[in-house]
Amino acid sequence: MSPPSGPVADSPSPANCSVRKRTAAPPPPPPKKYRSMAEIMRVAKPSVPVTGEYYSDLRCEECRSGDRDEEMILCDRCDRGYHLYCLRPIAVRVPSGPWFCPSCGGERQFRRFPMMQTKIIDFFRIQGAEEKSGHSQDGRKRKRSSLVMYKKRRRILPFTPTENSARRLEQMSSLATALIAMHMKFSNELTYMPRMAPKSANQANLEKDGMQVLPKEDKETLELCRSMYKRGECPPLLVVFDPLEGFTVQADGPIKDMTLITEYTGDVDYLKNREHDDCDSMMTLLLAKDPSDSLVVCPDKRGNIARFINGINNHSRDGRKKENLKCVRYDVNGECRVLLVACRDICSGERLYYDYNGYEQEYPTHNFV
Repeated sequence: MSPPSGPVADSPSPANCSVRKRTAAPPPPPPKKYRSMAEIMRVAKPSVPVTGEYYSDLRCEECRSGDRDEEMILCDRCDRGYHLYCLRPIAVRVPSGPWFCPSCGGERQFRRFPMMQTKIIDFFRIQGAEEKSGHSQDGRKRKRSSLVMYKKRRRILPFTPTENSARRLEQMSSLATALIAMHMKFSNELTYMPRMAPKSANQANLEKDGMQVLPKEDKETLELCRSMYKRGECPPLLVVFDPLEGFTVQADGPIKDMTLITEYTGDVDYLKNREHDDCDSMMTLLLAKDPSDSLVVCPDKRGNIARFINGINNHSRDGRKKENLKCVRYDVNGECRVLLVACRDICSGERLYYDYNGYEQEYPTHNFV
């Protein structure tokens, strides 16, 4: 049977067909030609060395002076210059790492926040109230009976906590705020961390010219103050933020001459490990006969209120008049310890300053405010 002669109904007519053309692929790019380093060096222009004349017109953004350029640092972002002593708070030395000016780094704004009593107890690891009551009365009796004797013999006095518990909470809250802002943990004792100096390295008999031994009565005072702090009975001090000096400490009540303010605490490390550290709060702990045995206290990770007490420019007469604390290193049971003690009566509201140079007389305090 032959197929039908007419057109198939399902077959599209040529008029209705759309012809699709395949786009031709682009030609491959020509291979890149790289010049050899020898060829580049032949045509490269010699670079102009940067000399001191490059910065001859540099001016401090604060005082607008170009003098003393050896004490000027440049921002790593905007390249503007600032004298070390024109910054607020001042910089003691040129930072070893990147440094950004106040405009590029952003002004740090610190706000004291209220802390609940339970948070304070956890933060400072305060002991329970039942243990507090018995020892507290004993401590007060000891202070009253021995006050005159201590003063007469120039012994160290224990601090007198504020009686108002709400005020003590405010004092401890101010310290907690500063510690948190500096990313620090509270520690009221020397700490020995891995890869730093071990506790066995802290030997007072290694001191180059010998170290004075803390008398028995003063050791009792030190232990009394430590136990009071553990019970939440802190010295009458308040940490405040000053736009010129940064965090600083002021008396929140009258403090008598020879009162123990605090012990300088933090991580103990060898001085040789910190020679290029730009932390401005390291404290000498041991100046050994062998320099490789010398130790420092580093309160950058752990510490107490001593971290925020400012050093004083003890080279000037005005600086010495502001000094109201002495920083003294003692042999306490064979270990080196650093104590801050009032060297005169301190009024409520007065800022605390001490002689940072201490024994070695080498710390650069001439720029201190």
